[in-house]
Amino acid sequence: MEVSVTLWVLTIVGLAALISVDFFIGRKPHDVSIKEAGIWTGVWIALAGLFGLGLLFFGGGQPAGEFFAGFITEKSLSVDNLFVFVLIMAKFAVPSQYQQRVLLIGVLIALVLRAIFIAAGAAILASFAWVFYIFGAFLVWTAWKLVQEARADEEDEEFEENKLLKAAERRFGVADRYHGTKLWIEENGKRVMTPMLVVMLAIGTTDVLFALDSIPAIFGLTQDPYIVFTANAFALMGLRQLYFLIGGLLKKLVHLSYGLSVILGFIGVKLVMHALHESGVHVPEISIPVSLGVICSVLIITTITSLRASKKQAAAEASAGSDDASKDSVEA
Repeated sequence: MEVSVTLWVLTIVGLAALISVDFFIGRKPHDVSIKEAGIWTGVWIALAGLFGLGLLFFGGGQPAGEFFAGFITEKSLSVDNLFVFVLIMAKFAVPSQYQQRVLLIGVLIALVLRAIFIAAGAAILASFAWVFYIFGAFLVWTAWKLVQEARADEEDEEFEENKLLKAAERRFGVADRYHGTKLWIEENGKRVMTPMLVVMLAIGTTDVLFALDSIPAIFGLTQDPYIVFTANAFALMGLRQLYFLIGGLLKKLVHLSYGLSVILGFIGVKLVMHALHESGVHVPEISIPVSLGVICSVLIITTITSLRASKKQAAAEASAGSDDASKDSVEA
């Protein structure tokens, strides 16, 4: 798909306008209700759908299919980010009324960093086709790692600050408490960061780790930088509302890691097959409709099995609690 400089500029300006509206509406710190989160989640998904339909009308079925496949993949992978976001919010004890501001700025930082990753990835792939082999192998390895992590006991999992964040804290210092939404304050004659700025940086820079698998994954579905960027943008920009909407359901998605591992493994194989095809080896290539069908099917099945497993576990725990209560009553 040929994308002019004008279209790139208009797209970035349009996304910036949407972000500005989002920031203006949520500028006053407050606790986000389920209703508010649900409405805005629907709005961002609707905007992504309209953008995809625009691609279908002006660009044809191929770019539209690639966008929807990329958007759904990035959206599903971004849900995994929410688990870490919950850990970060807990570690820094972020007051509930400030969490939406933290997520908004953190996601903006993540979007800028991902744009850099996308530009670098597109340039590398355009010059070195063999990189597809590396991307494909990396995704298969990441899929296997997700399975291993899902099997491990993660009850005591805690967020660990990355080296960049630790260096910033040592360099500038951090205040001992929150000062509203302020990012910097004067303390003992020295300008120091507030915990608000630290947690924003934590959200934004931690997302880079997730970009290491999500960016290769979407390049496995399309090599068009414009589609890669817009799919990532729409997936990330609705992440803040999704955090408040399904925050309580995250623990119930017990099979999510398995579903994501299947998706990443599938795209990894697709990338390797594409690389072989580019090298002149006659192998079948997986079409976008097939990719979209596999991704959606895996997510639906994963959600259903997760909710069933969570329901059974809750019933078992309730039964065990009832038995313990009866036993205590008899002993008494």
